Amino acid sequence: MARDIQRILDWAVAEDGVPGIVAEVHDADGSWFGTAGVADLATGQRRQPGEHLHIGSSGKAFTAATVLTLAAEGRLSLEDPVNTWLPGVMEAGGYDGDKITIRHLLNHTGGLFLTGLAPDLQHSMVTQPTRVWTTSELVRLAVSQPPVGEPGEQFVYANGGYYLAGAIIEKVTGDTYAAEVERAVIRPLGLTHTHVRPADATGYPHPHPTAYITGALKDGVDPATLTAENWASMIDPDKPPTDVTALNTSWGWAAGGVVSTTEDLTRFLRAIATGGLLPPAQHHEMWTMVTKGGAAWLPHARYGLGVIEFDSAGMDGLTVRGVSGTLPGSFTLALSTDDGQRSVTVHTTIEPKTLDLPIKIIETMYGVALT
Repeated sequence: MARDIQRILDWAVAEDGVPGIVAEVHDADGSWFGTAGVADLATGQRRQPGEHLHIGSSGKAFTAATVLTLAAEGRLSLEDPVNTWLPGVMEAGGYDGDKITIRHLLNHTGGLFLTGLAPDLQHSMVTQPTRVWTTSELVRLAVSQPPVGEPGEQFVYANGGYYLAGAIIEKVTGDTYAAEVERAVIRPLGLTHTHVRPADATGYPHPHPTAYITGALKDGVDPATLTAENWASMIDPDKPPTDVTALNTSWGWAAGGVVSTTEDLTRFLRAIATGGLLPPAQHHEMWTMVTKGGAAWLPHARYGLGVIEFDSAGMDGLTVRGVSGTLPGSFTLALSTDDGQRSVTVHTTIEPKTLDLPIKIIETMYGVALT
């Protein structure tokens, strides 16, 4: 298995334009850690175990686990309407906060728009890359565009639902989102190299790789003219990789603001995949999948509460669970069988251009054909 995964890592660097990639595998043969490429293109420093990585939307599972912990403690219910905790907040964007529940927020079926394409956010990332987004600004961003459907009608991936979930965590507990993730997830699992990235952070603990984006704006493009519709046409994919390690990621927050390592992320995933963190009722809720288009970006995948699971038809009878996340300069994919016996965690220092890399990893690790 190790040699097969190593070949994929080498392919990613040689053929897919990834500056640096790592993989951590746990199976019947033991543990293995592999690398390809470099952690920094300028210095040639190699990638290594223990690097601190921004795990992007894999952090949604930390948020969902925290909400589910509060549910287990009887402090909220997944069926609570948003207005129970954040009265009137959703109505500002034309949403019905009496119909949209916490469950809808966590499984992306609340009818919220695709927050990542909000013009204000797109413009800010280009023109104000060090801007610090406040919680109140993110909550407003979540409802800054009209609904795209009725609650429960369809799966539409919306970071905004997780901004609202983070705000609910703070309202219920009277504590910060970061403190509650620490209490509910990080400390119980002993994730000593994991934390919620502070909103004003400008760097990462050492060691860490350099984060890159593949393309930059075409010469002469005014960032103020960027929209969700014209964004792709404004990027020059042939420009060399650009270092974006210093990019402020406060806009990730409860939708994806966790920094971890491959070892910690593997431990977290195996705990939630097997029922090692949450009580049985809440574990079941986390892995109840959306049946209408959930996680369609990966073949045979469905979305639960912050997590993905592959249907048995696609996985040859296996139950394979995981988390995945991407943001400028970072991509993570962590997968495990539901018994925790076979897991793989992958990180790249650039966003993959296609799904070829994750599909190769999944097919090789679990012996299935997704395409």
